[in-house]
Amino acid sequence: MRTKRRAPRWSELRELLRVKAPSISRAARAKEAPTIWDLRRLAKSRTPRAPFDYTDGAAEAEITLNRSREIYRQVEFVPSVLRDVSSVDPSTTILGKPASMPLALSPTGFTRMMHTQGEVAVAQAATAAGIPYALSTLGTTSIDDLAAAVPDVTRWFQLYVWKDREFSKDLIERARRGGYSALVLTVDVPVAGARLRDVYNGLSIPPRLTIKTILDGALHPAWWWDLLTTEPLTFATLKDSGGTVAELIDRVFDPSVGFDDVAWIREVWDGPLVIKGIQNVDDAIAAVDRGVDALIVSNHGGRQLDRAPTTLELLPHVVDAVGDRSEVYVDGGIMNGADIAAAVAFGANAAMVGRAYLYGLMAGGRAGVDRALEIFRTEYVRTLQLLGVTSTDELDRSRVRLRTP
Repeated sequence: MRTKRRAPRWSELRELLRVKAPSISRAARAKEAPTIWDLRRLAKSRTPRAPFDYTDGAAEAEITLNRSREIYRQVEFVPSVLRDVSSVDPSTTILGKPASMPLALSPTGFTRMMHTQGEVAVAQAATAAGIPYALSTLGTTSIDDLAAAVPDVTRWFQLYVWKDREFSKDLIERARRGGYSALVLTVDVPVAGARLRDVYNGLSIPPRLTIKTILDGALHPAWWWDLLTTEPLTFATLKDSGGTVAELIDRVFDPSVGFDDVAWIREVWDGPLVIKGIQNVDDAIAAVDRGVDALIVSNHGGRQLDRAPTTLELLPHVVDAVGDRSEVYVDGGIMNGADIAAAVAFGANAAMVGRAYLYGLMAGGRAGVDRALEIFRTEYVRTLQLLGVTSTDELDRSRVRLRTP
């Protein structure tokens, strides 16, 4: 039987011809990004190679970075069906304070290099999303300025132990006066990791105009214009910040730091104390024995020791050892809301991300960070629904397993 043909009517075509004007601004394009990986792609197109690689890269052969992401691909969920998931509550508490989802934003150094809105934009996005944000010692916005600019954010301050203990103590005091609710002591940087992308790119602080950067700048004029027409790019807490990141770390960080220093900080800081950089169970126990309130199972995003443990695999062992005495968070490799669900199911009180929100910042400033957090929330809620659970509290190890590759 032959199909009968007819001319299409305009009323029918009109329903199909809904042409959307392409987004021109970077912020608008960032708002439309479907995934964190799409934000990364936009970030790479906007940002010169050196600052992008500073964010995107890791130490040496980047084995830890790749393993940290790969382990989440090996997660297999165990869903239940025929459950009413029309209403889902993704909220939780982190260090005793309510959070809209089990996610916190990790401290990142030199954030205004990625976009001049920097830490303020990230903190504003965290406030809007209802989650904590940790300001780095190596941040490009000061402790005081961030507190004044974003007074409502649940803000933590991240500390490295310096050779100059009085300077460390002064930072802690400023954080207390600035209303920071927790101190995050990072312990996995006794010396700088070999971040080879930075070496190859000749990344310096502040970025130098060389033949290479001038040529790269020709491909990214908006980034350079933004950099050169705003406040100079410096570390907010340092008097001397010249040279490379590795040179700075080796110059001011104290490689002799031990558990006695944790006890000293516990005496100086009377609020919640978090240790970031736990990579084995014995250290987790030793830290909690010294009065730490929370641990972050972290390999520094693969930026320090290459071939370090993958944190998702280590997480359940740390939780079994100290989870009844301390909150336990995990970072490294998280690029999807389903990764957050997996981390919580394996025992984490919350997941933490750094690169993911920086991709959003590079892609579109504050709007890009907002989009990154919106993506995480949407993916997390959808994962809960597809698992057949209605709240964060229902996630446990019965919902996950790791497949052998």
